[in-house]
Amino acid sequence: MLDLDTANPWLIVSEDQKSVRRDDKQQDLPDNPERFDTDPCVLGCEGFSSGRHYWEVEVGDGKDWAVGVARESVRRKGESTFISDEGVWAVQRWGGQFQALTSPVTPLSMNWVPRRVGIYLDYDRGQVAFFDADNESLIFTFPLASFMRERIHPWLWVWNSPLSLCH
Repeated sequence: MLDLDTANPWLIVSEDQKSVRRDDKQQDLPDNPERFDTDPCVLGCEGFSSGRHYWEVEVGDGKDWAVGVARESVRRKGESTFISDEGVWAVQRWGGQFQALTSPVTPLSMNWVPRRVGIYLDYDRGQVAFFDADNESLIFTFPLASFMRERIHPWLWVWNSPLSLCH
């Protein structure tokens, strides 16, 4: 489920808290410390501090999105650069191009467009990997991540494509 307290005011989270889309107008929401105030992001409710976890995000035929994981302390106020050095491990589609949000950004040469992205997190090994959930093709694996003993949450960046957590 998505954490309503972290959702940017331009985002509409579904009643079941599994889907999110960007709206044309900003909602009047409290500017609490957990909320992303500038970037169209939302975190998952559940955070992980050990073990192996897998979930999928339906991206459909959306053109601009990013999915991954973020440290609980990820910057939420003001504009941010969402890269691994800043506590976000993610892949994105932007302007028809796929990229891993490394530092610097890594272009991904993919000759297909995934509709569902599988995210595999092995907290204890510091591994984050992304798959096309439909054909099980590997999209990208981050080099060993430094989670700094923080909880890690699912992270979504929503531009012009609705996103849904599948499980």
